[in-house]
Amino acid sequence: MFCPGCGREYPQRVNFCCHCGAAMFTPAAPPAAPKKLCLSRTNKKIAGVCGGLAEYLEMDPTLVRLVWVMLAIFAGWGVVGYLIAWIVLPVQPEPLSSTTAISAPISQPVTSP
Repeated sequence: MFCPGCGREYPQRVNFCCHCGAAMFTPAAPPAAPKKLCLSRTNKKIAGVCGGLAEYLEMDPTLVRLVWVMLAIFAGWGVVGYLIAWIVLPVQPEPLSSTTAISAPISQPVTSP
């Protein structure tokens, strides 16, 4: 293991170089929040089931809709599955807007005639 700052070689794994103080590794990124399967607010045609499933699986919503229609036609359980998913899945939470403006009336200075 070599120090990126001074080039000193260490036979064992160390966190910091004892000569220059440089970090010998980069810290791992914090774990991402787990994804939740929910009804989509943006990709919806009927209820957002296919759009939410596409967002969860990181797929094209049109492809998911096409597969769902094929299941409804050929397998017969697509419509029932859609209705159950519509009832069971929660709605995607609204995104928090950081630019929430509070409108206050602007007061005009009073001038005497």
